[in-house]
Amino acid sequence: MPEGNDSIEHLMPPGSQPGTVDVSIVVPALNEEITVGEFVDWCTEGLERAGVRGQILIVDSSSDKTPEIVLAHGGEVLRTPKRGLGRAYIDAAAFIRGQWIIMGDADLTYDFRELKPFVEAFRNGADFVMGSRFRGSIEKGAMPGLHRYFGTPLTTWILNRIYGSHYSDIHCGMRGLTRSALERIDLKSQSWEYASEMVLKAARLRLVTAEVPVKFYKDRQGRFSHHRRMGWLSPWIAGWLNLKVMLVYTPDSFLLKPGILLTAVGVLIACALAKGPVTIGGVGFSLYWLLFGVTCVTLGYSSIQIGVLARVMHGLRPQSLRRLRQVLSYDRGMFLSASCVLVGIVLLSTLVYHYLNSEFRLFEISHPAIFGLLLIIVGFQTFCFTLLLEMAQRVAPEHRL
Repeated sequence: MPEGNDSIEHLMPPGSQPGTVDVSIVVPALNEEITVGEFVDWCTEGLERAGVRGQILIVDSSSDKTPEIVLAHGGEVLRTPKRGLGRAYIDAAAFIRGQWIIMGDADLTYDFRELKPFVEAFRNGADFVMGSRFRGSIEKGAMPGLHRYFGTPLTTWILNRIYGSHYSDIHCGMRGLTRSALERIDLKSQSWEYASEMVLKAARLRLVTAEVPVKFYKDRQGRFSHHRRMGWLSPWIAGWLNLKVMLVYTPDSFLLKPGILLTAVGVLIACALAKGPVTIGGVGFSLYWLLFGVTCVTLGYSSIQIGVLARVMHGLRPQSLRRLRQVLSYDRGMFLSASCVLVGIVLLSTLVYHYLNSEFRLFEISHPAIFGLLLIIVGFQTFCFTLLLEMAQRVAPEHRL
């Protein structure tokens, strides 16, 4: 299939008819003719052991015999253009028939003969089931030391700190979720970062989550992983993409609280020095401290705004959004911004008056004028924030609320 062709073709094995199933195994594949036949056999065995009816759907963008081998072993093939791992799952969504979905790789590195722990977790009420290589087993040589002892533990730790989750292996490729959870997560990532997007959204949406041990094997002889095919930079690029999606989907986690603290400190300093210098315990606080307070308020307030807008745009915290909409209305925002600007202009006008009456020279800068300038800045920021918030709420993902 030409790479630029956007058409999708669903192929069924000979003599089979689509029907209702319990589990859909959905796995992307790219030139996996060495392993894919045995992989489909593993999936069939795993479904039988788990006692469930299943669909084996391989999302294929290969130029080798991968699709023919899948069909010969009884799997379904979804032929799509080569557009990335995340996009493969997005393309497959309309063809998934099971109420439970299990994802992974078709390279025999994950043991799909052992699906029972995933099925049991689903039956116990889990919406999202994450595999863990660290709680299972890792064959010698299966995971490079850089990944095993640095990359994966570090990014897992970062995500757990940001989201308050308790994962042990966020990069495990074998994972499962319910059909309704997949719809709520609403994947957007086109490449490797889909994995982190899925994990962090599951945490933010407070899906019922479980973690089960999995076995991780090294590549079969003659097969090279996609990272090795793409060169030594590939793991670093993948790590960077995953870190990016963690930050993009949660700026509120590291901006809101620091922003509130910074704003509070700035407001305290600015208000204390609004009338003039202050001496406390023999220590003088003058214009430079006032400028520091102005800086704190400006930076802190900007951080708060970005954090709030992120929550609205991603729609991953429904209860927080409901409270936000009750407090931050358009009318209140406009009234506050206008009030700040008007008071600020009045305070700043004294400085302008002295400037005009001193032959366009300033011999000193008054504290009230600087405080007025701060109010004008805050008022303008509030005006822009109110408009952006109103626009963001109109395009927010309401279906998650």
